[in-house]
Amino acid sequence: MRRRILQSTLIVVTIMGLVLGVPLAFTTWRLVEDVARAELTGTLEQIAGRLDDPGAIAALEPSQVELALPAGGRLVVELDGRQVLAVGPERDPRTSVVETLPFAPGGLLTISEPNSTLRTQQLQVTLIVVLLVVLSVAAGTSVAIWTARRLAEPLSDVADRAARLGAGDFRAAPHRHGIPELDRVSDVLDTSAGALADLLRRERDLVGDVSHQLRSRLTALQLRLDELATHPDESARREALAALEQTEKLTEVLDELLEAARAARSAGAEVQDLRTLLTTVADEWRSALRAAGRSLRVRLPDGLLARVTPARLREAVGALVDNAIQHGDGTVLLAARATENSIVIEVSDGGHGVPEELVPHVFDRGVSVGSSTGLGLALARALVEADGGRLELSRARPAMFSVFLPAARADDLVGAPRPASPR
Repeated sequence: MRRRILQSTLIVVTIMGLVLGVPLAFTTWRLVEDVARAELTGTLEQIAGRLDDPGAIAALEPSQVELALPAGGRLVVELDGRQVLAVGPERDPRTSVVETLPFAPGGLLTISEPNSTLRTQQLQVTLIVVLLVVLSVAAGTSVAIWTARRLAEPLSDVADRAARLGAGDFRAAPHRHGIPELDRVSDVLDTSAGALADLLRRERDLVGDVSHQLRSRLTALQLRLDELATHPDESARREALAALEQTEKLTEVLDELLEAARAARSAGAEVQDLRTLLTTVADEWRSALRAAGRSLRVRLPDGLLARVTPARLREAVGALVDNAIQHGDGTVLLAARATENSIVIEVSDGGHGVPEELVPHVFDRGVSVGSSTGLGLALARALVEADGGRLELSRARPAMFSVFLPAARADDLVGAPRPASPR
């Protein structure tokens, strides 16, 4: 993008430089010659003013005429077609600039100077014009580079923001670029991110509520059918057993649908070595903690493999670290460990923790201790749950947030790259 903007601007600047520079250089070249000839004509007029009568020619001193001539110039005075006075070296008309001026009855003045003097002046002035054109092109190039950077970097940021949004990163981007149109796009992307996060949360809640209600009704139905299966009437017992079989199949179908919904949400998930992934997250946040006068400790053992979407996990853990920076104190600890069926990532700090009244609502949108937007933790939970994990506040004071991720299964590890063993 930057290269295309730069190339197009440079082409326009170059064309304008040529369109304006070439005619200007040609005009300047001709103008210098016209000025030089006008000066020679002026010299002739001065001399002609002193030669109003034939007797003045005899009284004219050659030394006085030489002072009025240009360097290397020659003056010839003719009366009635014959030369009566010549001052200056003989010159070839083909290599000289020649001007003539009639005076008195039958008189003619001819003055000439070397072409080299005129060409030197023309080259000097034309060179100045060329330098001005080059400076103009250079200034246009500088403006083009600045404009390309000014437009390309915000466009790249907006494209990256859109890509992260497509990858499931719903965090708002507070940075703006000072360009109204691009800032408007960023505002729309932030609004869309919030809407998608709400949609994902509502979808998750709806699936959870529907599955809970269906399971409750199916369990109650199964209990009633179990009772009917013991009925002394053979036909009633047979129908009850058939209905009980259909109920069990319906339960299996419900489980398959819920599993398919979870698989669709985590379609971009892949087996990841959490040590490598979380080390990258830690490196991104060290400078921010250092600027706040705090430090980040990392405790990440080798061999932690989980099936996650890298962009979602990076943003979710980044939101937890950012929350520790904004509302916590002391050293931030990023740790991970393996349990029997899951991988646990823990982010903690040494601050005062979460107030008691906010503990039940800490993941609700708009709930915040300070002046922040209260979106970070809600979005972090949505990102984690989109990959089939869960995010919990495992300790209120000092605060510790735990991300529970499903460990990689045996079939996930087939063909997956193994983590490098330490040497």
